Amino acid sequence: MKIRTVRLYQHDLPILGGPYVMSSGPIEALDTTLVEIETEDGVSGWGETCPLGPVYAPAFAEGARAALRHLAPYALGAAVDDPADLHRRMDDALMGHAYAKAALDIALFDAWGKTTGQSVASLLGGAKMDRVPSYYALNVAAPEETARVAVEKLGQGFRRLQIKVGGRAVEADIETVRRVAEAVGPGVKLVADANRGLSVDATVALSEGLRDVRLTIEQPCDGLHSFSALKGRLHHPLFMDESSEDLGIVERSIAAELVDGFGLKVTRLGGFFPMTKVRDLCAAHGIPHTVDDSWGGDIITAACVQLGATVDPARLEGVWTAQPYIERAYDKENGPRLEEGTIAVSERPGLGLEIEPGLFGEPVAVFA
Repeated sequence: MKIRTVRLYQHDLPILGGPYVMSSGPIEALDTTLVEIETEDGVSGWGETCPLGPVYAPAFAEGARAALRHLAPYALGAAVDDPADLHRRMDDALMGHAYAKAALDIALFDAWGKTTGQSVASLLGGAKMDRVPSYYALNVAAPEETARVAVEKLGQGFRRLQIKVGGRAVEADIETVRRVAEAVGPGVKLVADANRGLSVDATVALSEGLRDVRLTIEQPCDGLHSFSALKGRLHHPLFMDESSEDLGIVERSIAAELVDGFGLKVTRLGGFFPMTKVRDLCAAHGIPHTVDDSWGGDIITAACVQLGATVDPARLEGVWTAQPYIERAYDKENGPRLEEGTIAVSERPGLGLEIEPGLFGEPVAVFA
């Protein structure tokens, strides 16, 4: 069965109770791009890509749609049960732009699952759990406010809290993390995530100032050179997030023993097909990692849940979802939902979602 139609949609995602504050600054709303592919038999598959603003990564919403307008004609005629062929077509047509290619990849797997009656998790090797753990990301804020929200989220069942740091004096970050650690007590995984907002020296100072706190430091600086400069200088495990752009970088980082784990994002790596290669590489080396994304609605969350369920539970750090920050669900009945800090793994075909016709308005482009 082959792809006969590709439709692109634009959709706004206002941030509930915003703004969402990171080291790079506040974000009030996100612009997400939806992809619907339709097969020769009329089966629809859905994908999504939602860059976190224009300065978080080398990706932005209008760029995603421009790339997809270029890629869509090459996807026509691709077999829905052959993701390798789709990626060959996309790579031959456009270098890079993995975040745009991911939307077509996700849509293909959704359609493939629907045509075979299998969940995406089954197509990716089989679910190893029926619920995946999630985690909550705490905005950059005053220490007392961050601690207050941390306690609130602990009460909601989250057992992994990601504390945004950077973009201010490192002393403020140290105080914030310490306040959170004291407020939530032992038994909660704490991650200080700078999203590349710290220098090498500031990262060393952060780790030194918190050497008695059980903590993981995630992507404090930018580039592999910074991870090399930090090797052997920290008191805490070090995770790579934004710099883990492809399989080669992940492989080199593991071989050089630069990191202790990864924050892996489905759209950054180009979708399910390339992401499973990274998943399997981490499995071979016993490296823990998340399965998440920068932002997005039910489609992105469902994609992360389906792939996350295929990871060894001992190595899955969590599946992040933007759901607590979003006002409207795409599928209120079947969509992924947070309960006690976890998300149930759907056994329905594909991603498990039913998208109502017209939900995203008229398509911004159609290719057939």
